[in-house]
Amino acid sequence: MKDFFRHNGVWLLVIALLLSILIGLTSAFMGGNADPLSNLVNTVTAPVRSGIAAAADWAEGVYSYVFHYGEIQQQMEELEQENAELRKKIRQGEAASQENEQLRELLNLQAKREDFVFESAKVTARSTDNWRSTLTLSKGSNAGVEKGDCVITETGLLVGVVSSVGTNYSIVNTLIDTGTEMGGIITRTNSAGVLEGDLALMQEGKLRLSYLPDEAQLVAGDEVLTSGNGDVYPAGLVVGQVESVFTDASGLTRYAIVTPEVKLDQLVEVFIIKEFDIVE
Repeated sequence: MKDFFRHNGVWLLVIALLLSILIGLTSAFMGGNADPLSNLVNTVTAPVRSGIAAAADWAEGVYSYVFHYGEIQQQMEELEQENAELRKKIRQGEAASQENEQLRELLNLQAKREDFVFESAKVTARSTDNWRSTLTLSKGSNAGVEKGDCVITETGLLVGVVSSVGTNYSIVNTLIDTGTEMGGIITRTNSAGVLEGDLALMQEGKLRLSYLPDEAQLVAGDEVLTSGNGDVYPAGLVVGQVESVFTDASGLTRYAIVTPEVKLDQLVEVFIIKEFDIVE
């Protein structure tokens, strides 16, 4: 029996379809009333018709997917392009906002220190060894930069002092460099000392305020500014805050560890003070 259906299944299917068509026509001629044989044939051929209809639906779905795939792909690419452009605009907006904020801060500083003559410069390189802390700037003698000029941020935070100058570049010893030596003062007590770089402290990103008077009452958090003593550097530049106070090994003088306010590793643009008024 199985062999019979295997070898004659196709012919049986064809015969069933022909019978279905014949019975349908007969039913139409008879006023739409099908006899029992018609019902039997319809029952037998119904699954076949359902399978054919399902296959047709599947083929239509595949065709629709293939036909619209290119369109969908193009839409996805357009959306990705729009997202990229939006991200670019956001980055540009953030950069512009940061630049505007920097300009406002600089204008505030200029309003407070009208005697300052600035030259803006980009940080192009940083020292890579453990013995120095320097920055290379994009401006040099062509822009009027000179050795000994102080370098600050737009908010007046001390960055360091120009140590050498080329035609179109300059090198700055940062305030934590071992070569640093300038007057410092505690704003709360008006106690003066000498700001000095220290090799061990430089590794920690700090410096010393040495030769403090015995009567100086310093506490952690006290603000430290440049004093302007010696008329070499401007007074009132923000250096940092006192972290702790110690007595040196000789037991004769006291010094404070100072944590700078400036974030040296985050600097992108700085301002060189080319001229300033000496405060008596």
